[in-house]
Amino acid sequence: MSIFKDKVLLITGGTGSFGHAVMDRFLRSDIGEIRIFSRDEKKQDDMRHEYQAKMPEVAEKIRFYIGDVRDLASVKNAMHGVDYIFHAAALKQVPSCEFFPLEAVRTNVLGTENVLTAAIEEGVKSVICLSTDKAAYPVNAMGTSKAMMEKVIVAKSRTVSPERTKICCTRYGNVMCSRGSVIPLWIEQIRNHQPITLTEPSMTRFIMSLDEAVDLVLFAFEHGESGDILVQKAPACTILTQAEAVCELFGGKKEDIKVIGIRHGEKMYETLLTNEECAHAIDMGNFYRVPCDKRGLNYDKYFSKGDTERTKLSEFNSNNTQLLTVEETKAKIASLQYIQEELKK
Repeated sequence: MSIFKDKVLLITGGTGSFGHAVMDRFLRSDIGEIRIFSRDEKKQDDMRHEYQAKMPEVAEKIRFYIGDVRDLASVKNAMHGVDYIFHAAALKQVPSCEFFPLEAVRTNVLGTENVLTAAIEEGVKSVICLSTDKAAYPVNAMGTSKAMMEKVIVAKSRTVSPERTKICCTRYGNVMCSRGSVIPLWIEQIRNHQPITLTEPSMTRFIMSLDEAVDLVLFAFEHGESGDILVQKAPACTILTQAEAVCELFGGKKEDIKVIGIRHGEKMYETLLTNEECAHAIDMGNFYRVPCDKRGLNYDKYFSKGDTERTKLSEFNSNNTQLLTVEETKAKIASLQYIQEELKK
């Protein structure tokens, strides 16, 4: 019997890549019900038909709710009887958030506040929110909105007993072959004999699979304490290494790789743990846990007594983590179900 036996799980933004990965993992388990909450009825209808065809014997476990995290009333409407929430709804595209930053704030910051408010009112047992490495030392609107989202999550966790509602946050890097990611674009370019476009060859990015993203959320669910931020010790590679690995898998020519320059709001490397977070991060094997700062607003005591202890860990970023070779990157990409299906075509 699992901890999800007969429970109701709500996934906000559930028609995205993460929602599909959770469905594939959980639908045949002893979970009671999975609720998909999103604003796109077409994607919901596509998802409904997909799982009716793919898993007809358990498809009745899925319930679809039309709504928007920006609208508290619609969030509350989907929340009755929910035990657990995976909050994945977000605006994630860096360039579009640069041009429409207030839209990122409305979804990523205020939308998260709405989800947490409704969850606490309904007595949801656990909420795991999904963040991004771009929230650490943010330089773009998407990362800044996600950084503020994390602040909302941590602050909200201080207002409610963890016995009533546990609130945690996971932070991870690029998820390979997720919707809008670069690998499917490169595959399409190779098949159409087009130039293989990349922004900057020496740029580094953390890479992980959708399954690893789900693993991180489940780790937070089982081992996180309220207010925690949890990250996986993910490897990284340069963008050029990733492009060359895709070329080798799909018969592309490396001489067709075309450098187009960094786009709006992009960084040369990403950070999963800031130097300041590393001061009190806890090593949990394959993961780091950053506990919530539970100190109060009374700073007077620090005039007489301070805290000089800190861990020796420094900033954890995509330049100082394990950097994969082309062969290692190719093996990681080739292990993905999406890639295996594409290779059969």
